[in-house]
Amino acid sequence: MERDPGVEVAAERYGSAESWKYFTKDGVMERRRDGGEGESRGNRIWVFFKSVFLPQGYPESVSEDYLQYQFWDTVQAFSSSLSGTLATQASLKGVGVGNQEATVAAATITWLLRDGTSMLGRIVFAWLKGNKLDSEAKKWRLFADVLNDIAMFMEILAPFFPACFTLIVCTSGIFKSVVGVAGGATRAALTVHQARRDNMADISAKDGSQETLVNLAGLLVSLILIPLVTDNPVLTLSLFFLFTLLHLLANYKAVRSVVMETFNEARLSIALQQYLSDKRIPSPSEANQKEPVFLEFRKTLPIRLGVRLQEVAKSPDELSLALRGNKMPYLLGVRNGCICVCLGVRASAQDEIRAMCQAVWLRATLSASGAVEPHWGTILQSYNLMDTIFNPFLKGVEAAGWDIKRTLLDWDEWRVEWKTKSN
Repeated sequence: MERDPGVEVAAERYGSAESWKYFTKDGVMERRRDGGEGESRGNRIWVFFKSVFLPQGYPESVSEDYLQYQFWDTVQAFSSSLSGTLATQASLKGVGVGNQEATVAAATITWLLRDGTSMLGRIVFAWLKGNKLDSEAKKWRLFADVLNDIAMFMEILAPFFPACFTLIVCTSGIFKSVVGVAGGATRAALTVHQARRDNMADISAKDGSQETLVNLAGLLVSLILIPLVTDNPVLTLSLFFLFTLLHLLANYKAVRSVVMETFNEARLSIALQQYLSDKRIPSPSEANQKEPVFLEFRKTLPIRLGVRLQEVAKSPDELSLALRGNKMPYLLGVRNGCICVCLGVRASAQDEIRAMCQAVWLRATLSASGAVEPHWGTILQSYNLMDTIFNPFLKGVEAAGWDIKRTLLDWDEWRVEWKTKSN
């Protein structure tokens, strides 16, 4: 005979993990788990695992691509840990560990030189490329991991070239410093994307816990590997190439799994070209799958955003041409093989998107015609085109799930307030 549970007076849940109900009977309030009296051991283990290694509120508190990205990031971190063990062993051998003729002073100087060049490399890279890491987070993330593998390969080869050992490890140190800056900065950018409740700190902390667990597993496997590869360069190189292949594959899969809803140059270009082709707006998932993830060191007709006025117009006549037919808070011009966009002081995020759309269309048109010199008639045509298509395009991208309140376009800091004859 089923006992009377009483009257339900309230219900509560902890995220999506569990739910409870409150019943009253004979003046007593009782709390019971919804859906059953007990909880399986497997479920308790899963709840404990989530609380230790996943952000609070998972999966609602993170982006939909979080789990897939973290899986591939874990695979790449594990393989990188094993490759790093092989590289560290080679570096220690190169500085004289196990060699009775080597001196402590020589080994110390080599290590200090490597650390010193790494510090300089970190500062220089952050100065030159720090502002590019937000807009091209995927590309620099993948580049950093490829460069890390190159640096470790150099460290493994260094003991075979004792005359150049210091030069090789210093160069490797510079590469690793670039990896540290690019990897850390792009991971922070991806954390901002993953955080759906402004919980960047929690996501970063749990990412650190996941990485520590992976490194611990890598350490245990390394204890087995080291005796096998000692004095066996063929096996060392074979295992290194195997781990490197897994590392690169996992990194490619990781950056491919990221679906960012904000526009950078590549994603906006993909969305605009699709709209001009068939009036259809690709979803963030579609555009991210088409987005290139490898760095392009030379571009035809690169677009420079937020330039000085003199890079758009160098004379009063050119300024008049740049202002012709333009009611927007930005100016466009073509100078020295670049499409330059000069931004006004009152430009909004939507103005930035429109300016970038116009520059993308202008680049496609000029590239098709083979022209790289200023064509003010083509620029005027681009303004007229944007007057026609931009508002429907903007409504379409918002409906498709894109975030148009902010952008990841690579704007420089120049802002100009120009004067016209009317004012």
